[in-house]
Amino acid sequence: MTAQPLPMSILLADDHEMVLDVMSLYLAGQPDMTVQTARDLEDALGQITTHGPYDMVLLDYHMPGMNGMEGLRRVITANAPGPVAILSGTATRRIVDEAMAEGAAGFVPKTMPARTLANVIRFIQSGEIYLPMSYLREDLPENAGSTTALSAKEKIVLGHLCEGKQNKEIALILGLSEVTIKMHVKSICKKLGANNRTHAVVIARDLGMG
Repeated sequence: MTAQPLPMSILLADDHEMVLDVMSLYLAGQPDMTVQTARDLEDALGQITTHGPYDMVLLDYHMPGMNGMEGLRRVITANAPGPVAILSGTATRRIVDEAMAEGAAGFVPKTMPARTLANVIRFIQSGEIYLPMSYLREDLPENAGSTTALSAKEKIVLGHLCEGKQNKEIALILGLSEVTIKMHVKSICKKLGANNRTHAVVIARDLGMG
């Protein structure tokens, strides 16, 4: 009998009680996730020491004890090799860029719908980097690809990639085989001049898709 994979262990660290309660309640209801919470930096570090490293840490950038990037660096070091993404409702583009330079696995806005949050966590935990479209619309690179060359089906697949969905999920939604989705992803990357699916998502968001 094949053993079932263990659920992802998630640490959600935020000092806003309502945000913490809503997010943790929804994520705890996912069959592939277990959730623990922390309300400040020291609490988060203590949880990581006791129960970690976690498969994924969502860290409120502005919660007590963070002291900017210093807190992020401490959590990234403590939770290695598990990814750490920052969570904020007010982070500026500069803060997001600095966080990514420090090794954050992504930026998750607190305004994100809970269902999307679950998909983003799966996306990041699979080894990808996530940034919301609104933070990638500015300063478009001159060599960014164009989505005009994509077929209608490829644009649909790309839209799902931008939502953090995996190939298997997209295949189920579109009623296609996973192999077909992989072929679409390969074609999308080629047409956009992307190195991989993560790069394709970044280009798509730069161009206002997703």
